[in-house]
Amino acid sequence: MPICNRTFRFVLSCGHIVILVTVLLIIQAFPARSEDNFKSLESRLTTEGLDTGMVNTLFQKPGVHFEPRTVSLFFIHSEARINYDQFLSPESIQNAREYIQQHLSDLNAAEQTLGVCKEVITAIILVETRLGTYLGSSSILNTLASVAALRDPDLRQMVWDTIQPDRRPEKAAFEEKADAKSEWAFQELKAFLIYTEREKIDPTSIHGSYAGAMGIPQFMPSNILKYAMDGNHDGKIDLFNHRDAIMSIANYLKSFGWKPGITPENAFDVVYNYNHSRYYVTTVLKIMELLKG
Repeated sequence: MPICNRTFRFVLSCGHIVILVTVLLIIQAFPARSEDNFKSLESRLTTEGLDTGMVNTLFQKPGVHFEPRTVSLFFIHSEARINYDQFLSPESIQNAREYIQQHLSDLNAAEQTLGVCKEVITAIILVETRLGTYLGSSSILNTLASVAALRDPDLRQMVWDTIQPDRRPEKAAFEEKADAKSEWAFQELKAFLIYTEREKIDPTSIHGSYAGAMGIPQFMPSNILKYAMDGNHDGKIDLFNHRDAIMSIANYLKSFGWKPGITPENAFDVVYNYNHSRYYVTTVLKIMELLKG
């Protein structure tokens, strides 16, 4: 065999090796396809009663994918870093007073039928979403599915690698929280899909907080199923609608014991059920008093 032919074949083989190595590096650089990431999650959802066709079709949509950066927020978020005092500013209180006047008939209806004062409802809407003007931009479906998928050790490691080293919790604490959050998120995801199927809503169209809360009152899906109400009597529950949101908040608070003439101590306990932060509750009740004054 001529030397030039042998040399050509050797160069060609080396070229193939280089191409193969390059392809393998590219594959390793990108995470697995989302439909692969969520396979076990899909199986569990259908095992627990959700329609197989609906679930499979949903998780094949292009916009549905695993979001490690969003999930990482669950492990670095601190309630103490939130500045709730901003909602006590004169401007915020004035905006809340204007909200009351704008939605007075709906707030009065909630107060008359459920016994929850308009001021505490408005205070919660102010703190949760700046009176419905800041609703969050995270995909609820992607958020809940991604956290629920943390049962997969490979996906869990992907999230760990996403967290900046100086902000990582202890690995044991991370693992313990991942176990708890994955089960919590699965139940919330199931509730979310039940809700969207019932209301004929595209699950991929709903956006909210990084933690999966949605709408003007920032309800988690399980709370939508338990407490949300059709405030405008149009046959649908839409928490992006102020009338539905107002009545739903009132129903939530009433369910935990709010009533006319409630004592400050009991009021604190009721609002604490809405958000387990003493700072949050204190702020909401201060806003309520300022609005009453």
